[in-house]
Amino acid sequence: MATGGGRAFAWQVFPPMPTCRVYGTVAFQDGHLLVLGGCGRAGLPLDTAETLDMASHTWVALAPLPTARAGAAAVVLGKQVLVVGGVDEGQSPVAAVEAFLADEGRWERRATLPQAAMGVATVERDGMVYALGGMGPDTAPQAQVRVYEPRRDCWLSLPSMPTPCYGASTFLHGNKIYVLGGRQGKLPVTAFEAFDLEARTWTRHPSLPSRRAFAGCAMAEGSVFSLGGLQQPGPHNFYSRPHFVNTVEMFDLEHGSWTKLPRSLRMRDKRADFVVGSLGDHVVAIGGLGNQPCPLGSVEGFGLARRRWEALPAMPTARCSCSSLQAGPRLFAIGGVAQGPSQAVEALCLRDGV
Repeated sequence: MATGGGRAFAWQVFPPMPTCRVYGTVAFQDGHLLVLGGCGRAGLPLDTAETLDMASHTWVALAPLPTARAGAAAVVLGKQVLVVGGVDEGQSPVAAVEAFLADEGRWERRATLPQAAMGVATVERDGMVYALGGMGPDTAPQAQVRVYEPRRDCWLSLPSMPTPCYGASTFLHGNKIYVLGGRQGKLPVTAFEAFDLEARTWTRHPSLPSRRAFAGCAMAEGSVFSLGGLQQPGPHNFYSRPHFVNTVEMFDLEHGSWTKLPRSLRMRDKRADFVVGSLGDHVVAIGGLGNQPCPLGSVEGFGLARRRWEALPAMPTARCSCSSLQAGPRLFAIGGVAQGPSQAVEALCLRDGV
């Protein structure tokens, strides 16, 4: 069994969700895993909300979402879970913002987004919710940055992102929100930018060295990692069509530069649309799509101390397009696509003394 710093990786399999889904919205609150909305077997957004009690390993149906949606963002604010944006049953971006009140088991509507959006990135800091980018009803990528003040139930505008995009990866580090990648229509974005929450100014960092869609991104020990993805063909590209890659690019926040790791330090498998996170001293890549005819079940971890990739225990249920969430020593892979939308809920765990 693969180990990390004297600790071992293992999978924990939870009871399957009552509702199979992909693009579900997930949150972890007070020992409960909430799974909200998403798309079911019919391919339409759901209003279904369910929660898994981590102590009893039982699922409970919650009051349905007031607005059926898929691909929404969620932020935990104390005893509330705020659900922002997404796409509705008509495949249109959603402006509705709704809060689930855990103690009361009901939903309340909140101030709507100034503009409907899907693919919004959200970050919580000191009880405030920052919503960045998105794609509006006109399909154009947005550069807007908005902050939600719960006490006043209102959204305020902040300086716009230098690069409009949707579906970006965001990381909170110190007093800065880092925004990496995302998309503009069908094109992946290479921009890497940071918003200073105190100065309320943007800084452009060097862009990603390579343009890849459906890459995985993680932050670990002062570095940002961009992994794998679907390489896009360019005018000087040998390949005539998009292809899966095992590329590893790392940005050092202290030195402010990207490093494209050599072939010997690339991922073991070429993959895209996978779960990525940081467990212990490893950056972990889980499942996804590759050159095989079905989703990948392989898992690998990059040891930050040893600076090498190693095989980790395979997924119990091979999937791509999973919703993911990290809670303590667990990295969850929730739903997604196996043969179709999946009910599987599994977590890669880092355990002591195994």
